[in-house]
Amino acid sequence: MDPKSTIKGRGAQLNAHNRFFELSHEVRDDFLEFCLKEGEQADKNKTLYLPVFPKTIVNKVVSPDVGMMFSMNAYQGCEHGCIYCYARNTHEYWGYSAGLDFERRILVKKDAPKLLEELLKKKTWKAHPIVMSGNTDCYQPAEKQFEITRNCLEVFLNHKHPVGIITKNSLILRDLDILKALAKDNLIAVNVSITSLSEQTRRVLEPRTATIARRLETVKILSDNKIPVNVMLAPIIPSINSHEILPLAKAASDHGALSIAHTIVRLNGAIGEIFTDWIKKTMPDRADKVLHQIESCHGGTLNDSRYQTRMQGDCKIAEQINNLIKLAKRKYFKDKGMPKLNTELYEQFRDGQLKLF
Repeated sequence: MDPKSTIKGRGAQLNAHNRFFELSHEVRDDFLEFCLKEGEQADKNKTLYLPVFPKTIVNKVVSPDVGMMFSMNAYQGCEHGCIYCYARNTHEYWGYSAGLDFERRILVKKDAPKLLEELLKKKTWKAHPIVMSGNTDCYQPAEKQFEITRNCLEVFLNHKHPVGIITKNSLILRDLDILKALAKDNLIAVNVSITSLSEQTRRVLEPRTATIARRLETVKILSDNKIPVNVMLAPIIPSINSHEILPLAKAASDHGALSIAHTIVRLNGAIGEIFTDWIKKTMPDRADKVLHQIESCHGGTLNDSRYQTRMQGDCKIAEQINNLIKLAKRKYFKDKGMPKLNTELYEQFRDGQLKLF
């Protein structure tokens, strides 16, 4: 890979066409030449934080093979820039590209804590675990500035309501005080995503995420504070990180994780184009091999929407990956498991304080 030919610090290397738009935007060579002659930057590669004001913040998850009933996302778009991210396609609904726009146009929902509070006070709401980051990471770099996730966790704590978190950022340790308070009543489960033990792989797959060493340290610190942690080995990408399953599982267990989970990469919608462009620029020596193996896992296509099989694949390569995961669970997590979150306290704290009468 030639660093000069890639966009520094980003996963996607292009802005894929938004399928909802009739017109498309093209950067022409004559424009680039003009910028070069004038000493101007054709692309400043800056991240913009854009406020949005949704009417609700919690979404019901209807997909039958996603392990959650409700999710919420404080941010749309994610600066982590993971090239494989399934959430990229949702940025098109907001009028942006699933490519670079997804990483550089971050929509910020500052009213999220207020909307969550309103929901949890409703008499019709029944306690179910709500997962933060069902779509985009609630501890991405924007959180350091806006602290929306921390404020939402305070709402969950005040109402004694169960909450799950999915993240690959060590910023979660900033909120260790709230997480420990939630854990005392079995109200919190944390999922830390670790896709490789190689920093070189991490840097190209997930350019703005915490280092692998820092993520493993995060798992250990959370576990040492009796906060249950599941490690997501997701996604497994054939010929990129598929050979690391057993070492990853061992590292997760050694650092205190109670379980692991995985998916096999799938490249739906615009992600297929974005990933293909990326891998041909960053790993040209094995690009075709990786793409063909991903297709093999999904019935000959990068785009797989079949429930039940889309996450696990259905070929010999997928079978080998899934069998390695089963072996890893038996070898490193035999007597471990994530606890079921507590939904019993919420009714007493629906109004944010203990009911006396």
